[in-house]
Amino acid sequence: MELILLERIEKLGQMGDVVNVKPGFARNYLLPQRKALRATKANRERFENERAQLEAINLERRSEAEAVSSKLEGFSCVLLRQASESAQLYGSVSARDIADAATEAGVTVDRKQVLLERPIKTLGIHKVRIALHPEVIVGIRVNVARSAEEAEAQDAAGGVVAPGLSAKAAAADAEAAAMADDAEEDGGETPESAEAAADETAEDGAEAARHADEG
Repeated sequence: MELILLERIEKLGQMGDVVNVKPGFARNYLLPQRKALRATKANRERFENERAQLEAINLERRSEAEAVSSKLEGFSCVLLRQASESAQLYGSVSARDIADAATEAGVTVDRKQVLLERPIKTLGIHKVRIALHPEVIVGIRVNVARSAEEAEAQDAAGGVVAPGLSAKAAAADAEAAAMADDAEEDGGETPESAEAAADETAEDGAEAARHADEG
């Protein structure tokens, strides 16, 4: 089905673009949400006549969204849920849950603005995108844990931690892992290089002993 976009649609096009989409996508989403018009001759003429006004409205809404986006920069929320030892939730975290958490924190977010492909069903820190405007999308962190203490530990470690691990221990583990990664990237010792170095040290020691005997 051929449509005229009335706003930017991610992975589809910009305002004013004429695009071909599946009929179901058009009827179930784009047309009812007033994000597009059927690309008839009359609608093409109507769009061109109203283009300047539509662009002005879009610019105003984008400016408002950009102002709100500054409040969401670095935003993180904690959602407490029951879960199994394998970190699977007994239930899930939905777009509405995330929107409510952001709103409670002082930033009004509608559930339709939460770009969540599927509900979150595991513990851990999840990156979620919020579309404040078709051209203003902000990433936030959603920390799903069984308790406030576990959430703090996950935040320190950057992900799921062993049950009962404190934030301090989690941070220490994360720091040790980061140091190990840095050492490997900088050409630090791997098990193979350490073994080679040990062999070389042993050979040097044997050579020194032979010289001592000869002396």
